[in-house]
Amino acid sequence: MLSETEVLQLLEMVKNEHLDVRTVTLGVSLFDCVSHLIDDFRNRIYDKILNLAENFVSTCDLIGEKYGIAIVNKRISVSPIGVCGGCFNEKELILVAKTLDQVAEKVGVDFIGGFTSLVEKGMTPGDKNLIKAIPHALSETQRVCSSVNVASSKVGINMDAVYMMGKAIKRAADLSADRDGISCAKLCVFANIPEDIPFMAGAYLGTGEPDAVINVGVSGPGVVKKAIDRAIENDPKLTLGRLSEIIKRTAYKVTRVGEIIGREVAEKLGVSFGIVDLSLAPTPNVGDSVGEIFESLGLKSIGVPGSTAALALINDAVKKGGSFASSHVGGLSGAFIPVSEDLNIADAVANKFLSLEKLEALTSVCSVGLDMIAIPGDVPAETISAIIADEMAIGVINKKTTAVRIIPVPGKKAGDKAYFGGLLGEATICEVSHPGCSNEFIKRGGRIPAPIQSLTN
Repeated sequence: MLSETEVLQLLEMVKNEHLDVRTVTLGVSLFDCVSHLIDDFRNRIYDKILNLAENFVSTCDLIGEKYGIAIVNKRISVSPIGVCGGCFNEKELILVAKTLDQVAEKVGVDFIGGFTSLVEKGMTPGDKNLIKAIPHALSETQRVCSSVNVASSKVGINMDAVYMMGKAIKRAADLSADRDGISCAKLCVFANIPEDIPFMAGAYLGTGEPDAVINVGVSGPGVVKKAIDRAIENDPKLTLGRLSEIIKRTAYKVTRVGEIIGREVAEKLGVSFGIVDLSLAPTPNVGDSVGEIFESLGLKSIGVPGSTAALALINDAVKKGGSFASSHVGGLSGAFIPVSEDLNIADAVANKFLSLEKLEALTSVCSVGLDMIAIPGDVPAETISAIIADEMAIGVINKKTTAVRIIPVPGKKAGDKAYFGGLLGEATICEVSHPGCSNEFIKRGGRIPAPIQSLTN
């Protein structure tokens, strides 16, 4: 239970510090919709999601109004289409994506995730068809998101899949060239993907999950920044250890809010409650930035020396506070560092404090990876695959989730601006060093073996 003081602090967070529940995501299993007939499969998907999610958005709005806390996004995740639609060809899988888009529009959610394949150790014909379908599936729909897991700490990195994803990203960008390659903003390539992510674009419902489940993603970078600022104003000589404790306590309060709302939504809908993902997920709004937390801690900007240590402190404190607040923490949980979705981080790239190489270093301690990074449109697919491979290696060796959501912007070069709009924001296009120099390495394919520490059985 929260004390009276903590309740008052929460009210202040809601009123002035951008506290919200960033997303409530309804997970829907599609395994009982499986059919070898494409029309039958599509109809079953549509009917099941409609039946479960018909009152989902209105329920979220009602409970958000009850507590006076905005639920910013309402989303759906489904079982990996690469598994339950593995018998279909590329064109048929594009039709499945369009069905997901239609039912998402019908029930009023922002996004639907699960156009997903799990190929860390190898690919079935169905997985290959799904990856080939991704560019058209994302460019011809509005709400569908896709994720592909190409690596894990247990089995290593599937370099054949990594190469395919580099080509898929290039193709998706070309098909949405009139919108700065925005289709790629709905596509994540993962190592060690969790089965219960509520945040897009990575959300899908894992094979060990319930038939229907509510997963919640809380946020609050503005809340954390304000808490640090208040503490330093009262005591300018606060050590980093003390500031870590303040972040931890703030994360505890934010997580409690998320779990209370998530459980009530689940109860109203008559489905299971799953997890709280306590990630600090920023928006392009002023005062709602992870990057600003670095400045509050004493750095001139994210990207300068000390940034990796600061991010490690933030990430660890958030996880500790959240895990104390809830026994059901999951998803990604920590700190996101998306470029275009965080105004401060986007400015750091524009002002040359932050490069692609430094972003990669930061991903060794953050909760996701290279996120919403715009690069020149002429970067070859092999170089994109090499960037993915590097990020997957960080995840595999460190036994953590890493991901790449990278956007080659057709017709633009380093230093230009890419405009995505809304929650996705805008970004200065990052320079990519030595494009084309990794081609031979990537084309070798095969599987990079798992590290020795994978032998834990």
